[in-house]
Amino acid sequence: MFPSTRRPKPPRVARPLHAPALFCCLLLGAFALTASPCFAQESAPPLPPEQQQRPRRVLPPEPQEEPDEVLKIDTDLVTVDVTVTDAAGEPVKNLRAEDFKLYDDEAERAIAFYNVEKRANGQRPAAIVFALDVSGSMTAEEIERLQRAMNVFAKRLSADRSSVFAVMTFGMNVKTLQGFTADQQKLERTFARLSAEPNGLSTHTYDAVDDAVRLLVRQAPRTRGRRLMKRAVIVVTDGFPVGDTVAPKTVIERANAADVSVYTVVLPSFSRMLASAERQPLPTPLDVSGLTEKTGGTSVYATDRDFEPLFRALAEEVTSSYVLAFYPPEEKRRDGRFHTIRVEAPRGLTVRQSRTGYKSSDK
Repeated sequence: MFPSTRRPKPPRVARPLHAPALFCCLLLGAFALTASPCFAQESAPPLPPEQQQRPRRVLPPEPQEEPDEVLKIDTDLVTVDVTVTDAAGEPVKNLRAEDFKLYDDEAERAIAFYNVEKRANGQRPAAIVFALDVSGSMTAEEIERLQRAMNVFAKRLSADRSSVFAVMTFGMNVKTLQGFTADQQKLERTFARLSAEPNGLSTHTYDAVDDAVRLLVRQAPRTRGRRLMKRAVIVVTDGFPVGDTVAPKTVIERANAADVSVYTVVLPSFSRMLASAERQPLPTPLDVSGLTEKTGGTSVYATDRDFEPLFRALAEEVTSSYVLAFYPPEEKRRDGRFHTIRVEAPRGLTVRQSRTGYKSSDK
């Protein structure tokens, strides 16, 4: 056979590594050594149970509330709460938008928004502040009956947990005992803590209502379940405001601006002292000031026997209201002036409004 004519391959000559390549090789080699079982470091001993970190509990996402209605951001829309009663003083329900006439400075306006007081899926939600007189004139018996009656009121409005409540007390000072909550047990515990102020010489009723209006504006939700909430202050008192620093007129103006209705429950101690010959109690200073009348609320007089039925009827009235809204003409929206609102219902019915007018922006 002929000898092979293929030339032998020249021996490979190792090429010098550049600095970057050399560094990478060294790094990989070090990693391989430390990863190898024979070079593995001894694992640290486990921590004692009290030092071990507990696994974090993953909380489910909080349910998102429905988006607020456009009423919250549409500043040009003027709203007014309206309660309608018949000749017997009973709330009138199931009225339609066309049953009302709305006047802005005595010029009739089209109703741009209408909300009935109740729907098939539940009553209108409410944000309520209880402002409770605990001055020295309150008797222990009245406080005990009041606790039971307010529980009845709150339970009637919070069946579907759409309403929220706050509790304030007033005498010589105004105090917030409970912020807004829908928890019935919290309310019951708060009511159970009520006690009269010993030797109280003042009853700052108007100051308490003013603080309650501020609390509603700052902390209460404006809408719930895509419905505009009813805002109200329930004042329970013996009828004698003394020592207030805020004038009644100012309180009424602030309540009107916030669309808040004020209801007063006058306790039996006042009725027994100032009953007229017809056995009807005389008007309280709160009535004379127009606090309830000019905010769309009402004043009721409790007796020794009707605390719970009275609060049950009051709860029905608070939620038996209509919301009407309209757009003022362009020239009135930024003139910085006060404009009157008047609402008419069918003949023979009485209308109470949460505000008598509105002040437009000057910007």
